[in-house]
Amino acid sequence: MIDAAIIGLGWWGRRHVDAVRGAGAGLRYILGVTHEPDAIADFAAERQLPIASDYQDALADPAVRAVVLVTPHSLHPAQIEAAAAHAKHVFCEKPFALDAVDAARAVAACRDANVVLGVGHDWRYRPALVEMKRIIEAGDLGTVMQVEANYSHDLLADVAPGAWRADAAEAPAGGMTGMGVHMTDWFIALLGEVREVHARMADRVLGRGSGDTIGVTLEFANGALGYFGTTMMTAYLWHIRVLGSNGTIEARSENELVIHMRGRAPETRILEAVDAVRAGIEAFAETIETSAVYPIPDDQIIHNVAVLQAIIRSAATRMPEVVG
Repeated sequence: MIDAAIIGLGWWGRRHVDAVRGAGAGLRYILGVTHEPDAIADFAAERQLPIASDYQDALADPAVRAVVLVTPHSLHPAQIEAAAAHAKHVFCEKPFALDAVDAARAVAACRDANVVLGVGHDWRYRPALVEMKRIIEAGDLGTVMQVEANYSHDLLADVAPGAWRADAAEAPAGGMTGMGVHMTDWFIALLGEVREVHARMADRVLGRGSGDTIGVTLEFANGALGYFGTTMMTAYLWHIRVLGSNGTIEARSENELVIHMRGRAPETRILEAVDAVRAGIEAFAETIETSAVYPIPDDQIIHNVAVLQAIIRSAATRMPEVVG
């Protein structure tokens, strides 16, 4: 069992705490760190979670073997490096960083310290996407021609003014940091590196100065094309389609997959539901305990930050941008 500290106890930090409650997760929280302890006092008391107000308290605690960062995006690289310097394994929520150079430095710090580095791309554990990847890697879909996706909702629309999730510096390019990086990470998992992006952004309703709607086209190094969109002010929408030379495959929800091969009727598969956030933490804990290979490679973690950075540039210039 990995004894860990959760750093940041906003709504998603609390989601992490609840995700690992009960047996079998491989990780438990023995400390929470927040700058607003009064705001989560009832939550912490109910879950018997001791609270500190300084990250250094977690780093200095010899009982804490790992830290889970659910903190403002710009803080991640320095916090990761600090964890590595204290020989703590570290799991970081997405986006991992806002700059690819910072991301590479943080990855190197963990590698040099021989600590496990995890990242919160829980889509990789959603049953429909796991099955989608298996089918594609088996070659059943033929050559992948194009990928497309949309992930939109209004969960971030009501963030209080002044909160870091509403700050254009912390959350640039509309819903990219909250939603878009999930799609780019999954595209990278399926098709490898992205060569070029072209983003167009609009500020239709929210008026925060960082846009609320964005559409992005992508060209992959292997020649495939892709596009995705996200908007921060609409009903919940989630779908991913992959178009191959033999047919199409579409994830309509976390557990529903529709496969339509050329010359055949569409086939719908309903898969057993899992808690993907818990599954991501379980994979992190298993890697620590068994020295298994962590399922998200370091180079993909860094590359997704580079893609995000290129999309942010493109949204500002309204021109295509090569991924650095």
